[in-house]
Order: sequence, then structure tokens, then C-alpha cells
Amino acid sequence: MAAPVRRGRLIAALVGAVTLLLGSVVAVVAASGAFGESTGSGAYAMVRGFTSDTSTRVPELPGTVVNVSLGNMGGAMMGGSSGMGIGAMFLSADRATVPAGTVSFVATNIGSIEHELVVLPLADGVAPGSRRIGGGNKVDETGSLGEASNSGGAGAGEGITPGASGWVSLTLAPGRYEFVCNIAGHYADGMYTVLTVT
Repeated sequence: MAAPVRRGRLIAALVGAVTLLLGSVVAVVAASGAFGESTGSGAYAMVRGFTSDTSTRVPELPGTVVNVSLGNMGGAMMGGSSGMGIGAMFLSADRATVPAGTVSFVATNIGSIEHELVVLPLADGVAPGSRRIGGGNKVDETGSLGEASNSGGAGAGEGITPGASGWVSLTLAPGRYEFVCNIAGHYADGMYTVLTVT
């Protein structure tokens, strides 16, 4: 009886490793803009999610456009520190530095659950991912400059559904900004990155 149990665990571990590897490839490809982009060269750009056949029309947006991929990989097999069994999570942007002024963010959910993008200032010397997690397993959004959490639309909403995009345009001064997904447990599971505005 012990051999079939070990074999089952080995198969589960192998499937988990392959899933993690594929998720990493998805994150790299998503960060490169292969899942969608808004270049500002036409009236609309089409963004198609990796896990869904749905698409979102993203209007031409002002300023520098930053494409942000939101996602999770794995599933119950991979787990996560949130204990929700939804797998490892990621949030990545297609650029790390932009000029000051108008910056538009297109957040595309390539995962299997809802995500969002919240833009928060990040003080010099403070590491991304170091915000205190409080009630509701979320970080404090005080000082937020805006968010993209509206499926198929601009600004705040109830979360971006799998395969959809949301967007927001902000005026940013030089400094550092942290992008976070502030749905319960997602920040703790690694959904953050930093953008430097020069």
C-alpha cells in the first residue's frame, strides 16, 4: 500500500512542478506584452486573456501605457500562503521605469480567479512586498493614487474577472510606486511589483 501512495505523491509533485514551470512561462510571456497591448496607435487595442476566450476592448489611453499581468497558477495542488488553494500568484509589468506625467495602466487578468491593480506610493528605501497586512488579509490603501479593478472598464470596480482587462490613467510625479493586488490574501501570496517614475 505504501508504494501506490508514494507514486501518487510523486505524480502530484511532478504535475505541480510542470504547472509551476508553465505558469512561469505565462508570466514571462505576459510581461512581454504577448497577451495584449495598448500602443495608442489605433482607436482600440484588443486584449485577450490566456485562460479565457473573452476579450476586452481597451480604448486608446493617454500617456505612457504600462501593461500589467495579474494571475495565479497551479491550483489546489500548489496551495498558497492564503490557504485558499488557488496556487502561486504573480503581478508583473512590461516595464520598470516610465517618465513622469500621464501613465495609463492596462491590467489583464490571465489567471483563473478575480484580481485587481492598486497603485500606491512607495517611499525610498522601502522594499516592495513589505507593507503590513491587516484586517481582512489586506494592506492599507490609504494614499492610493487609483486602481484598475473594473472588468472591461476604467477605474474601480468589483475585481477583474479571468480573461478580462481593466485600466486607469494617472498623473505620476517622479518617485517609486508599488502595484498591488489587494484582494484578500493576494498581496501576501506575492502580488506586487514596483515602478520607478523618473
